[in-house]
Amino acid sequence: MSDEFQNGSLIIVSGPSGAGKSALASSALRAFPQLRFSVSYTTRAPRGKESNGVEYFFVSRDEFQALIRKDELLEWAEVHGNYYGTSRKFVDDLLIQGHDVLLDIDIQGARIIREKRTDAVAIFILPPSYPVLKERLRKRSLDDESVIEQRLKIARKEIHHYMDYDYLIINEDIGSATHELQSIILSARCRLAARAKSAKSILASFGGMDAESS
Repeated sequence: MSDEFQNGSLIIVSGPSGAGKSALASSALRAFPQLRFSVSYTTRAPRGKESNGVEYFFVSRDEFQALIRKDELLEWAEVHGNYYGTSRKFVDDLLIQGHDVLLDIDIQGARIIREKRTDAVAIFILPPSYPVLKERLRKRSLDDESVIEQRLKIARKEIHHYMDYDYLIINEDIGSATHELQSIILSARCRLAARAKSAKSILASFGGMDAESS
């Protein structure tokens, strides 16, 4: 497959840890049967009820480095001391089958993918404020205080990249933010690039591009 997707839409979602990306992605996946989540590789340990092959493919650092050497990753980066990467074949197979693919990735990975897949739709998720983000991270009870402080420090840098994206969702109310994300996904399906094949088929039924316009 070429570096331009041919069938489904490639949807990128980024934002600081605790902004609500996972909750929004889960809602969109439930709403759209055609939408698939891109399961990334990571060297970090599972959190809570996470399981291998669902939220992530959990691998060792040696296994991840082997993926890099074999050029099997569409993008990869080291974040919070762990490797994260997107499988090229996993994404392309879904797009070829006509599925929309949702990627929950950091700003580094988003930048790399957008350079390779220029038709990808990029969405940035912002929390309504710094205090709210801090409260959300603490309520998750997934990390100790030192890790939370590190995530907040990184968030201060990440939020300035929202202007690099096509859309911005401010996740103050989960219901409203969910509606906005679903609206963006629906609009992506209506772009000319996404419906070029369908349009050609319809034109053919009228006699093709050479058919008289009158």
